[in-house]
Amino acid sequence: MKYHSPVLLKESVDALSIKEDGVYIDVTFGGGGHSREILSRLGENGRLFAFDQDPDAQRNKIDDKRFVLIAENFRYITRFLRFYGVKKVDGVLADLGVSSHQFDEAERGFSTRFDAELDMRMNQKSELSAEKIVNTYGEKELADILFLYGELRNARALAKTIVEAREENKVKTSFQLKEVLQRHLPKAKEHKMLAQIFQAFRIEVNEELDVLKEFLQQMPSLLKEEGRLSVISYHSLEDRLVKRFIQKGLFVGEPEKDFFGNIDVPLKKVGKMIIPTSLEIKENNRARSAKLRIATLK
Repeated sequence: MKYHSPVLLKESVDALSIKEDGVYIDVTFGGGGHSREILSRLGENGRLFAFDQDPDAQRNKIDDKRFVLIAENFRYITRFLRFYGVKKVDGVLADLGVSSHQFDEAERGFSTRFDAELDMRMNQKSELSAEKIVNTYGEKELADILFLYGELRNARALAKTIVEAREENKVKTSFQLKEVLQRHLPKAKEHKMLAQIFQAFRIEVNEELDVLKEFLQQMPSLLKEEGRLSVISYHSLEDRLVKRFIQKGLFVGEPEKDFFGNIDVPLKKVGKMIIPTSLEIKENNRARSAKLRIATLK
């Protein structure tokens, strides 16, 4: 899998408890690793639908009559499945975040390793890029993004420095941004902080947390009874949303209790959170922060 090395491949697909004639969804197709594994377990009457808005992923389309690749954002999962006459499914798999391919393609601007334009768009038709955010957002907006999505304590100082720097010259590339913020990056933490900064802008560009929330809210009405949800997340912001929705059916606040103090939530946790083995992390460094959570419709 040169395009993308799928993380927790066996575990995430095992989590779906695949029925040979079932209907399954891979909402983050990428290189197709998870989809191929699902297809290998389906019988001739099984069906698999996959979503990916990135044109690069379309090149990996699988030639199989049981398979359909939908070139859209998975926030619209219910709408597009209905177009294909699908109202309920047996299982949904989501491998969140950025694919290996997107990180490794310098011109996409996702990686701190390359001097490339600040792009970071998963949907290349989108008008909002990281460069636009860095050069047009107000200081407070920038600080909020860096604090909320990058979890950076010095978000205000970083935002102030960006605004001051862009008054002289536009900040157009990843290395320019790194140079502008260099004095705020202690050598011991430079790589980690840059990753947090890039993560913050990437989440804003792609509305990643809003997309995840919209997706999760559709699961109770989309899954069949005892249908499975298998979600791999890569940072605490995503994982918190997934964990909380499975536990509470909400992202904020507390669910209402009945007369006996019980809460009624649509999903039920299956097993414990799963993380990659040390061997998988050694073979694929991007697996190091992965967390798999599994749920079923009650």
